[in-house]
Amino acid sequence: MREQALGRHLILEIWDADPHLLDDAHALEQLLLQAARAANATVIQSVFHHFSPYGVSGVVVIAESHLTIHTWPEYRYAAIDIFTCGPKMDLEAAVEVIAAGLGGRMVQLEISRGQGVRRAQRQPLALSAAQ
Repeated sequence: MREQALGRHLILEIWDADPHLLDDAHALEQLLLQAARAANATVIQSVFHHFSPYGVSGVVVIAESHLTIHTWPEYRYAAIDIFTCGPKMDLEAAVEVIAAGLGGRMVQLEISRGQGVRRAQRQPLALSAAQ
């Protein structure tokens, strides 16, 4: 088992956000790019897509990993994750930018990736005589 995590993964659940903002791919892209920069990430590329009739999915690829967002404007909800394997990123700064930009209520969960994970070994399944 590893004592030190391979990365930090923040999962953000946001409710009661502005539905017009949650349906604006360009504004959301700018918000996540701003969050990445606030976290001292190295931005590689971003791709955002607006769905019909509404909703946006987007990713900001960073050298340290990624930031993603998926929105449901009709529910005033956004699912966001920020993953980094770089120890120098300030994830809290990214969360502050996102929270200020989207408003609403937020729940945050953090997972330390790769820490204490053991490989599971699967046993071969025995076939029954009926097969």
